[in-house]
Amino acid sequence: MSSDHEKYAFSQRLQECLVRAGKSGYRPTDLAREFNRRYAGGPISMHAARKWLLGEAIPAQDKLLTLANWLQVAPEWLRFGQAGEHGLVAREPQPSFDYQLMRDIAALPEARQRIVRLLVKELAGLED
Repeated sequence: MSSDHEKYAFSQRLQECLVRAGKSGYRPTDLAREFNRRYAGGPISMHAARKWLLGEAIPAQDKLLTLANWLQVAPEWLRFGQAGEHGLVAREPQPSFDYQLMRDIAALPEARQRIVRLLVKELAGLED
């Protein structure tokens, strides 16, 4: 179990990453939305994001890895505050896959999913 000090320190590092990424003043709803776009598992709630930002909780390892990849920091630095100055990692930006969009499409009735597929095919043809 994480101590209150560890949770607070994590929240400070998370907020530092968000500021460095040009996302200062991020609200829990913003964090949850952006996180859910990148996370393949079930979406987090605004309440969970709020707990991360306020130092009331530390995310599970799979969620921590998603945050670290998104914010381009070392996961161990984000979690523990170790591994180099500010945890910056040199890596190529990874293409972003919008998992939330896929969940939204999957929730549509089959007839509307077919429309989305046709629209995507049409838009892909325009790029040629």
